[in-house]
Amino acid sequence: MSKKLTIDEKLAKRDYKKPNGLFWGVYTLLANLPFVFGPKYHPTYKVIDDPRKEKGPVFFIWNHLSRRDFIFIKNIVHPLRFNMVAGASEFYRKKFSTIFNFVKVIPKKNFTNDPVGIRAINKAIKRGQNIAFSPEGMSSIYGHNQPVVPGTGRFLQYYRIPVYFIKLEGAYLTSHKTDIKDRVGKVTATISKLFSPEDLQSMSAQEIEDKVNLTFKHDDYEWNKTARVKFKLHNRAAYNLETICYKCPKCGKDLVMVGEGNKLYCKECGNGVEIDEYYDFHYLHEGDVAPVSPSAWVDWERTQVIKEIRADENYSFSCDVDIGELPKYKPIKSNVDMSIPCGHGKITVDHKGMHFEGVKHDQPWSWTLGYDTIYSLVIENDTTATCMYVNGEMVEIKPKEKCIGKILLLVEEMHRLHFNVWKNFPWCDYMYEGTELEKKEK
Repeated sequence: MSKKLTIDEKLAKRDYKKPNGLFWGVYTLLANLPFVFGPKYHPTYKVIDDPRKEKGPVFFIWNHLSRRDFIFIKNIVHPLRFNMVAGASEFYRKKFSTIFNFVKVIPKKNFTNDPVGIRAINKAIKRGQNIAFSPEGMSSIYGHNQPVVPGTGRFLQYYRIPVYFIKLEGAYLTSHKTDIKDRVGKVTATISKLFSPEDLQSMSAQEIEDKVNLTFKHDDYEWNKTARVKFKLHNRAAYNLETICYKCPKCGKDLVMVGEGNKLYCKECGNGVEIDEYYDFHYLHEGDVAPVSPSAWVDWERTQVIKEIRADENYSFSCDVDIGELPKYKPIKSNVDMSIPCGHGKITVDHKGMHFEGVKHDQPWSWTLGYDTIYSLVIENDTTATCMYVNGEMVEIKPKEKCIGKILLLVEEMHRLHFNVWKNFPWCDYMYEGTELEKKEK
């Protein structure tokens, strides 16, 4: 009797060929039915450089703003077919596993040197297939872009095939990381050629990476200050927003913000804002203070974290968590769950790394990830949980309190303090003024 294969083993054995024309056509039809997928988001498509004129394979890269991006990427390059690269954990969810197989989406473990994903990409390009991937590694958490994964420049340089950039605007405000319910407004997608093979040959890997980061520079909240698109917020503009906007700008306390309806306020001092259909902030009371947007709020929190961890060599933050794991044989049926519960314990972030102490399957379990291993965390579904890979296996972390935003900033800035391989943007240097970041680079 043949051995029953695990989901892991099936993904490793799968041949990621060019998507079947029939399946691709059906998906195209679905993606363009009114009120189903694409049209309900009121997209506008702008073609500056047309990839359909290329004779060989190309890369499509985009500033990854939301879980809906696949629709806009697909429609703007139609009828070209491509293999999309997606987070490997999504293949363990029933609602994606079948469709991903039909359209030959390639799995890649976020923020890791995943040999299965790299081999699949390499094989596809050698067969002349187009590849679409996000160099940021996952969709935006805060509404603006984050630095691309280290090594992106070398990766693009190695293949030396044309690279097309698809710039998205409005997609994050449509589909947030804090709330899985859509908030329909308008989305714009613009495609242009970013690199020719000759460009990739003449530029250094760092120059390529720098150009990608600069080209990706975008903040959806800032964009809408000019675009003035109205979004249907369903009286939940502040839903879960306290998971990332966790610190009060007035009293300075952590984990005191509350999101209710369209209001975000501090339960300690009352300071807060109401959010309108343009995502503009309006103070709840005279004398209230706040940054101009959620993304600006997170930037402010980051500067506070940078100062705090440098001021205290014994800095430590802990929280109680539940943990989950991926299934071995059958994908998860739930539309919202990313893992199967398997234990609980405590997460601690300090200068030595991220630590877990607890139980898994009723047995003691502990681990430490140093900042040479992790530089950011994966937010696959929403900001109530995060995940990382421990010894190659995904572990989902669900804190008992709403502190994902704080944990994420701590991990990123601890990495930058002690290793700084995943550097912040040059235009964010102001956050580090007066620090010793440059002395810590290795």
